[in-house]
Amino acid sequence: MIRRILLGVDDSPAGLAAARTAVNVAVQCGAELLAVHVIPRPAPAPGAGPGPVRADPVDAASVAVLRFAVEVGSRAGVVVEALAVQAEPARHILDLAAAWPADLIVLGRSAGRRVGAPYIGSKVQHVLEFTDVPVLVVPPPVEPR
Repeated sequence: MIRRILLGVDDSPAGLAAARTAVNVAVQCGAELLAVHVIPRPAPAPGAGPGPVRADPVDAASVAVLRFAVEVGSRAGVVVEALAVQAEPARHILDLAAAWPADLIVLGRSAGRRVGAPYIGSKVQHVLEFTDVPVLVVPPPVEPR
């Protein structure tokens, strides 16, 4: 039974579609929904020591994408808890899914594709490879021709 849904959301078309899908599943299951926007930590320069860590990762983009998820949920009667963090995205999603604990993870698929193979993105692939929780990967919306 799905009682807790973890949504990894960003401002990509697939990320926004994932938010809509997660809300729809939450409505159908009567589930709690936690939306997380993970801001990747910048890689340190080669040879550089540890630099300052941004203490407050919430910026305008994080606020906007999380507000979108909360508003979609509100229109559907679902309370969406929102969280923005600065971390390694795939690792944080996996850790949060275990700690919260989630019954389902919902992520958007990358729009990019390699010739002859579907492309889901390295972060989604990492989550799929290392999670014990079912994952729903949502494609970007199909644009009219």
